[in-house]
Amino acid sequence: MILSKDNLQYIDDSYVSKPTASLFDLPVKILQFGTGVLLRGLPDYVIEKANRKGIFNGRIAIIKSTDKGDTTAFQQQDNLFTILIKGIENGSIKEEQVICSSIGRVLSANEDWDAVLSEVENADLKIIISNTTEIGIQFKAESVFSSPPQSFPGKLLALLYRRFNHFNGALDAGLIIIPTELLPENGALLKQVINQLVEFNQLSEDFITWLNEANRFCNSLVDRIVPGSPSHEDQLRFQKKAGYTDSLLISSEPYLLWAIEGDEEIKQVLSFEKAHEGVFVTPDINAYSELKLRLLNGTHTLGCAVALLAGFDTVRSAVEDKNFLRFLNNVLSEITLSIPYELAENEAEAFAEKVLDRFRNPFIRHLWSSISQKYTAKLQTRVLPLLSRFYKRFNKPPAAMAMGFAAYIVFMRGANNTSGFTGADDERVHAADEKNAARFNAAWLREKPAEIANEILRDNIIWGADLTVFPGFTVAVQLNIDGILSDNMYNCLINYNK
Repeated sequence: MILSKDNLQYIDDSYVSKPTASLFDLPVKILQFGTGVLLRGLPDYVIEKANRKGIFNGRIAIIKSTDKGDTTAFQQQDNLFTILIKGIENGSIKEEQVICSSIGRVLSANEDWDAVLSEVENADLKIIISNTTEIGIQFKAESVFSSPPQSFPGKLLALLYRRFNHFNGALDAGLIIIPTELLPENGALLKQVINQLVEFNQLSEDFITWLNEANRFCNSLVDRIVPGSPSHEDQLRFQKKAGYTDSLLISSEPYLLWAIEGDEEIKQVLSFEKAHEGVFVTPDINAYSELKLRLLNGTHTLGCAVALLAGFDTVRSAVEDKNFLRFLNNVLSEITLSIPYELAENEAEAFAEKVLDRFRNPFIRHLWSSISQKYTAKLQTRVLPLLSRFYKRFNKPPAAMAMGFAAYIVFMRGANNTSGFTGADDERVHAADEKNAARFNAAWLREKPAEIANEILRDNIIWGADLTVFPGFTVAVQLNIDGILSDNMYNCLINYNK
């Protein structure tokens, strides 16, 4: 039995949470660019929750804007899909199975462009959401009158222009546009690109006024691990318990964050905010960006080389070790003290606890080797501002950060080869996309191991700054390097935690 609207009556709701029939009659209020798992696992799931609580009362029309795949699976399943939520929440295992009915229809931009254009003639439509990858929000000189335009901004502008004409430029016909691409100031960036396209297409002044006054482009931040389809074994296990097959089945962790920048007027339209504690509509989302970038991403970065050199392949295996966990807790503590942004009392500490819950998730295999990609760039953006802030507050080297940098420098020993740079530990080799490979190689070949910290940390080309200016930091990093080279990383962890 496949998942479909007609077959819902045969599905046992003691295991799977099912939508009620009334949800299928709700009007389309959201136009969504993208059918990817992140969109289905986060905003589409949130809308489902809101509709079930009678809060938002609107469905989604999806525009499939790439050539990859087709819409057949959605059509066969009446746009229904199941999300398996598995992970750690507040220290305990949480599992939930939810059939989502939030998607009303799915259209292909290439095959159904006229129908896509007709979607914006819907008076109930209030919101546009997108996730077209980070390269999706770029200016491309093209006509918005193509069928369809190639770029996402081109398609979006064509839709806005159609809506402007259909509603005769009425200000109350404007839309709230929420890009979820992982780019800083993504709403402002999208608005800038759209206005570039307007100029290129020489659209009317009346439209320009309507575009910028009636429509709101909101910066947003999303965070949820949605790996996609479960493993074959997990799919079979689910099918046996649930009694149906679902070709759109996806899995995710319990945690989610969707922070949207907006005022009270926007907050009223985005009423789905009330459906989940992880959704926030607020005038400033920088605090959420800082928490994610520093406490989640920064902790990953500082722990990565330590974990790999100590013999841990996955994030979960590392945090299950008491010595590594103590080190990681110290990393989180130093980061909490160093976040260069004013936060509410205990907000950073509460977020740090959620980070550890996510790291412990037994259902997601998160590889440290994946985290090691673009390692130097991650340290630059995620950690250097924290190091600077820590010194401004305490004027002494942060011990956990010093160990993280030391492990990184040891990890970055390697050699250039046909496949690029490889960071190496004593037994394994890990792929690492590292543009400064030659500088690390030269430093390790040229300098004595006892002087390597000074050589690397003062390299302006690597860091864009001289890190030896921080009093005591070079010495602290070098002492850790000496310990790693003379003994091993895991014993250094033991000694660090004494």
